[in-house]
Amino acid sequence: MIFACFICCRSRIMALTLGGLLAFGANHAGPASEPTRRFIAADSSKSRMAIIDETGKTEWEHKIGALHDLHVLPSGNVLMQTSWTEVAEINPADDVILWRYNALKRPENAGKSLEIHAFQRLANGGTMVAESGPGNIIELDQDQKVVHSMALKVRNPDAHRDTRLVRKLESGNYLVCHEGDGLVREYAPSGKVVWEYAVPLFDRKPAGGHGVEAFGNQCFSAIRLTSGNTLIGTGNGHSILEVTPAGQIIWSLHQNDLPGMQLAWVTSLQVLPSGNILINNCHAGPDNPQLIEVNREKKVVWSFKDFDRFGDSLTNSQILTVDGVAVPLAVPEFLR
Repeated sequence: MIFACFICCRSRIMALTLGGLLAFGANHAGPASEPTRRFIAADSSKSRMAIIDETGKTEWEHKIGALHDLHVLPSGNVLMQTSWTEVAEINPADDVILWRYNALKRPENAGKSLEIHAFQRLANGGTMVAESGPGNIIELDQDQKVVHSMALKVRNPDAHRDTRLVRKLESGNYLVCHEGDGLVREYAPSGKVVWEYAVPLFDRKPAGGHGVEAFGNQCFSAIRLTSGNTLIGTGNGHSILEVTPAGQIIWSLHQNDLPGMQLAWVTSLQVLPSGNILINNCHAGPDNPQLIEVNREKKVVWSFKDFDRFGDSLTNSQILTVDGVAVPLAVPEFLR
């Protein structure tokens, strides 16, 4: 069903493209022997979210504001942010917004400093939203009624830094990146912390900034793997860490591990069916790719660099096809 929905949506979008949808920027198609990817990416510095086809052409684009999370759903619709306080579902075929949630309109949030940095469409059709500032995770039904609410534990409250990406797990627990605290926590639905990992500084001192010169433990993303381990994008830690439930690092990729490339603010991650990892390399500057796909041997399989269509704030992406083969959409990594 997921593949059927995806193919249907892709056909609608391609029809629009052939009908005259504007493509802009350079064509990044390489020789036939080179790997190809169709993907969606969002960059707030260019105010642009776009689907790039496997030839490198822009298939669809949409103007955006601030954005830290992004999902292509099995229907082909895009679940995205329109601002720090609003989440919307949009149909790329006609740019029509089908559903939207504005956190400031919820009476409980009146007068509060609030930002949204994470959300997720759930299997029951509801939507999970993490509200930084008020410090809670809520689940909304399709009519936007709150059917579950859970308070987060935050040591250094800040509406902009309480959370980055948050995902509901198969168990019903929530895996939360607390950027300001440098922690990844797993919460039971009751709000009890059942697992915690402090992102290490590796005996280095924090350094300010956003680019390759910065350093810290301001984690952005975390994925629970089928093994039970957790894959963490460490933000300005310039690294990806795989840690066991006991907190042992068993695999890592650090800033200078890839020849000719440097990692900067590691934001969203995607684990592909092959086991390869897509890395969003944000704030790394024009000398480095914005997207990098690596295998477990730490070899670069595919990369993307385009500072015409996207800028230095490409925080989120999702690969949709790999060499012409569709990647399952909105399927949690632990089911892949």
